[in-house]
Parts: sequence; C-alpha cells; structure tokens
Amino acid sequence: MDTPISPDRIKALLSNDNAQRYKYLLKEVTKSEQIWILTDEHGCVMLNTDNEDCVPIWPNREFAQLWATDDWQACEPQAISLKKWHAKWTDGLADDELAIAVFPVPEQDGLIVYPDEFDYELVQYRTRKS
Repeated sequence: MDTPISPDRIKALLSNDNAQRYKYLLKEVTKSEQIWILTDEHGCVMLNTDNEDCVPIWPNREFAQLWATDDWQACEPQAISLKKWHAKWTDGLADDELAIAVFPVPEQDGLIVYPDEFDYELVQYRTRKS
C-alpha cells in the first residue's frame, strides 16, 4: 500500500511549475511502477487543451483525486502498472493521436507531451537513477 502524502507536501507540489511536477512524476512513477488516471463509466477521462486531446496522468492517487471535481466528480482514480502502460497505452494513445497531460493541477493543464516522448523520458530517468 502506498504511503499517503502529507497535506503540506501536496500543497508544496501543487505550487510547483509544470517542469518541476513532470520531474516529480517521473521519480514517483519509476519508484512505484504505476501511473494514475481518472476513469468513469465510459473509460479514461480526456482533457481538451487548445491544441491537443489528452489523457491526464498523475504520479499518485491523491493528485488524481484532487482533479475529480465538478464535471468529473463521479470519476475514480485508477492505477496502471508501468508494464501495462508500456505494453498497451503508449501505442494505443499514439494510434488514437492523443497526447498526455502530465500532472495537471487545478487551473493548469500540465505539460503536454506525446506518448513516445513520455516513454523515452521514463527510460532515461530510470537509466540515470540505476
């Protein structure tokens, strides 16, 4: 079971910029071997930015849950193993021409990256930390 994140730590991470949150997500995803999304009865939640249709992802359950408000209040956080992400999600998102919204927070969509870029960054991060 994951250790809950303290409210002070959550507040501090929410105030970080997109690049800092991306780095934190890479660290957490590599450590926990899972990525968090939000789902509803129709499947994975989508986010529309000015230029891209995206799947938002988070490093921890708590941050995904924070996003489940207003129109998304019925959504539930769901963990995807890193193994499953690499095996199915990366190519599936690319085939559907979807981008990834990395660690969005209230009032910010997060950094927008493409699935192959994200996988590359994960591999690079894991290699540097090995």
